[in-house]
Amino acid sequence: MWISILAGALLLTLAIHFATRARLLRRLRAVERERAELELEESRFFEFLHGLGEAFADTIRSADLHRIIVESSCRISDSSGGALYLASKTHETMVPTFLSKNCPPVIEIPAHIREQAEKLTLAVESYVRLHAVAKGEGVIGRAWEQPGATLLTAKDFAGGPDGIQSEITSAIVAPLVYKTKCLGVLIVVNTAEKPAFTEKHLKVFSHIAEQSAFALYNENIYRDATEKKRLDHDIEIAREIQSILLPSDPPPVPGYQISGINIPARQVSGDYFDYLVVDEYHTGVAIADVSGKGVPASLIMAMARSVIRSQAPDKIRPSDVLHRVNRQLYPDIKEDMFISMIYLVLDSRSSDVTLARAGHDPPFLYRAATGDIERINPKGMALGIDSGEVFDRVCVDFRFTLESGDCLLLYTDGVSEALDQEGLEFGIARLVQGLQASADGTADGVVSRITEDIKEFVGTVPQHDDITLIAIRKL
Repeated sequence: MWISILAGALLLTLAIHFATRARLLRRLRAVERERAELELEESRFFEFLHGLGEAFADTIRSADLHRIIVESSCRISDSSGGALYLASKTHETMVPTFLSKNCPPVIEIPAHIREQAEKLTLAVESYVRLHAVAKGEGVIGRAWEQPGATLLTAKDFAGGPDGIQSEITSAIVAPLVYKTKCLGVLIVVNTAEKPAFTEKHLKVFSHIAEQSAFALYNENIYRDATEKKRLDHDIEIAREIQSILLPSDPPPVPGYQISGINIPARQVSGDYFDYLVVDEYHTGVAIADVSGKGVPASLIMAMARSVIRSQAPDKIRPSDVLHRVNRQLYPDIKEDMFISMIYLVLDSRSSDVTLARAGHDPPFLYRAATGDIERINPKGMALGIDSGEVFDRVCVDFRFTLESGDCLLLYTDGVSEALDQEGLEFGIARLVQGLQASADGTADGVVSRITEDIKEFVGTVPQHDDITLIAIRKL
């Protein structure tokens, strides 16, 4: 009897042992499966991060980055497909930038498009790839306005009022937010052949969305930097071309010294100065200032240079030249732009100077005999404001003489309006003082003195306007 009891107890113990061992083995196998799944998930995620890094290794292509984001998201989540929508430039809509192969539509398809699809299989695909999604429109538009990733089910993808259902059985969608700015929406979807997404998938997808947003933000910075580099290169070429358009050296005019300089506030200048051959005995000198700065002003400057050079030969009356220049430029200048200009003609056979002023800052004349400064201020209005009738009546010739040692100074308002650290202007008084202090020397000395005075005055303050100076000294 005792033997039977002991045998039964032994059998029971063995049964419990084997049952416990079986449970432990099943648990161990489950843990192994979970560990293998986790390792696979980690491997796929690191592969995703590596892919993002590779996209930025050399020259990034937006299409490649967008493909990597979607395809890696699908691979990590083991989904049927996915799509990436990015905000348009106006940030009013989102447009699809990449849809994985065989990804079901994640937006509502209008009935008339579905009807076309029965006859033309590309109708739905074309609609999906071209349709821009507005805020609040469908799952993509709603995700745009929501924080964080969201689990979706089949009912979220109803085909519209007619109740037609999508192939999608579950999905995860997330806004791609970086520094409070939503750059786009990423979505992965599953169809019937795949199990539904779980909270575990949602957590992993949230990390994918964060990394994707960071990558897209860097892409924007990279693209902007590349575009700026290209524009800087183009502007540098424009600066080189403009430097060719401006005279490097003054012409030899018997009885006169001439010196000029242009210092642009930006890479290109809206100021203009030039020396023109009128005929054997007459030389034209022009200085101008286009309203505005930078590239637009430099283009108008180039136009003005071309026109005045075509009109100056054989015309000894400056007003006649400016009348013609105004008529040619007026139709092509915007209403909010204009050109101020002074054009004068020197006669190498005498001391006579004839000047016409088109709204430009009046020049200063240093008289060597007395040391006084005169301001040459005839009437005149800027080019491009009037078609011709008023301009021709206002812009007239003004004649005066230069005696030995006299010096005429032409300048643009970038000189008098140069600002120091306190916001004070260089002003007319300092300009006159610089002219008086240097006029007994050479024309080059006058330009150099005033230029140095301006540099010393402004210090480290960035130049805010173009600076042009011309000194004409009678020998």
